[in-house]
Amino acid sequence: MSSAEPTEAEPTAAQPTAAGPAARTGPAVREPGRAPRPAAPVPSPLPGLAESARLLADAATTSTALVADALARIEATQPTLNAFRHLRAEAALAEAAEADRRLAAGERLPLLGVPVAVKDDTDVAGLPTHFGCDGDLPPAASDSEAVRRLRAAGAVVVGKTNSCELGQWPFTEGTAFGATRNPWNTGHTPGGSSGGSAAAVAAGLVPAALGSDGAGSVRIPAAWTHLVGIKPQRGRISVHPHSDSFQGLTVNGPLARTVADAALLLDAVAGAHPEDFHRPPAVRAADAARRDPGRLRIALAWRPPLTLTGAGPDPEVRRAVTALADTLARLGHHVEEARPRYGLIGLAFVPRATVGIAEFAARHPEPALLDPRTRSALRTGTRLGGRVVRAARAREVRQHRRIGALFDASGFDVLLTPTTAAPPPRIGRFDDLSAWRTDIAMAAACPYAWPWNVLGWPGVNVPAGFTRSGLPVGAQLLGPSRSEERLIALAAQLEDDLRWFEHRPPG
Repeated sequence: MSSAEPTEAEPTAAQPTAAGPAARTGPAVREPGRAPRPAAPVPSPLPGLAESARLLADAATTSTALVADALARIEATQPTLNAFRHLRAEAALAEAAEADRRLAAGERLPLLGVPVAVKDDTDVAGLPTHFGCDGDLPPAASDSEAVRRLRAAGAVVVGKTNSCELGQWPFTEGTAFGATRNPWNTGHTPGGSSGGSAAAVAAGLVPAALGSDGAGSVRIPAAWTHLVGIKPQRGRISVHPHSDSFQGLTVNGPLARTVADAALLLDAVAGAHPEDFHRPPAVRAADAARRDPGRLRIALAWRPPLTLTGAGPDPEVRRAVTALADTLARLGHHVEEARPRYGLIGLAFVPRATVGIAEFAARHPEPALLDPRTRSALRTGTRLGGRVVRAARAREVRQHRRIGALFDASGFDVLLTPTTAAPPPRIGRFDDLSAWRTDIAMAAACPYAWPWNVLGWPGVNVPAGFTRSGLPVGAQLLGPSRSEERLIALAAQLEDDLRWFEHRPPG
C-alpha cells in the first residue's frame, strides 16, 4: 500500500433520478460542461424512525410533510454528499398522501408514512438495480422481499442509495455516480459498500436506511459515520430474489442513529421468503432494545484475523475502543482481553467472495463497463467456482466450532473488537490502484468485520467516538449464532450511558 496520500478531489455530485411516469433509469450523472445548480437551502434533519412514527400516530405531523422534507434535504445535499442514485419523488409523495389518508382513518402500522431509503443492491419495482455499476439496466419488475416487508409495515421508500460496484469495497466511489462523501468531513469516505445509506442517515436525510453486509458493508460505514449498524444472523432478513447472496456471505441490515431505531427497522423487515435457504427463529429486536442485558463476560480482541498485512488498530482507534471497553466495565460487565482462534478463515472467505462477485458481474449486460478490478475478481471467481467454493463452504461447520469456543468453552458472552483498524480514508485514496493493491489496502484498513460474514453470525457496530480531527470510529459487538437480542440490549445500555445520538455532523 502506497504511503502517499492523494490530494482531495473537488466534490463531485450525481443528480438522482426521479421515479414516476417519466422516470429516468440510466446512471445519474451530471452532463459534462453543465454548471451545477445553486445549492438550495437545506431543511432541518429529519427526526428518528421511532420519533417519526410517534409524531405521525399522534397527528403532530403528516407523512406528506416528512416525505417532502426528506426529498428537499436529499436534493439540497446531493451536490455535496451524493448519497442517492435514484429518487422516487413523485411516487413517494403519492404514497405519503395515501398514508395520511390511512392514518386519518385510524389505521396504525409500525412505520406507516415514515420515509426510509434502501441501498441500490435492493430491487424496488420500477427502478433499475445498478448496484454501483454503470450502464443501462432494466427496471426491476417487482420489489425484493425486504422492500415488500417495508411497504407492509407502512414505510415510504423515497429512493435508492449509492453503493460501490457490486459492494466490493469499503468506500462508495465509482465512475458511474462519482463519490459519496462523509457528512462529518466531505473530504473523507463514509465507507462502503452501504456508504450512501450511511451518509443519508448520518446527515438526517432519512430517519433510517437499509444496507447490506457481505464483509462489513453495514458495520464499516456505520463506524465511519457515527451510526448504529446491525448485521443480523444469516437469513434474519430475506435477500430474495437472491436465495444465497454472495455464497451466503451477504445479509441485509439497518443503519440508524439510535439502537431503538435500528431495532425497529430490523423488526419491520425481518422474515423469510418461501424460497429462502436460511430461516432462523424470530427475534423481537425492539423489545431487546428496552431490556437490561444483565452482567456479561466480554472478550476484547485487538489482533485481527490473518490478512498478510500485519495491520493493527490505528492509535486513535485503539484509544476510542479502549475507552468504550472501560465504559462497559464501569457498567458492571467483566471485560478481558482474549484472542479468538480465527485460523485460516480467509481461505474460506476469498473463494466465496470472488465467486459471489463473478455471479453478479456475469449478469451485467455490458461487462466492458465494469471496473477493471471487478473484471479481475470475475476471473478469479470463475476459477474458484465449483469444487473450490464448495470446499470453502463445507469448512464453515469447523469454523463455527473453532471460533465458537470463545463463547462455549471460554464462557464469553460477547466479543468486542474495533470495527475498522483505521479512521475514514480520504476520498480518492483507492483511485488507480490495481485489484491486488486495493485488496491489500482494504485488508489493512478493515481487517475485523468479514469473519462474521463467513460464520453467518450477528454483529452490531456502535459509535466509539471521534479522532482528534473529528472523524468517527466504531466498535463491534459480536456474538454467536442467533444472539441479536443480547447484542442489541448491550448496545442500548451503552447508548443510554454515552448518548452518542446527541452528536450530529456539521450542517
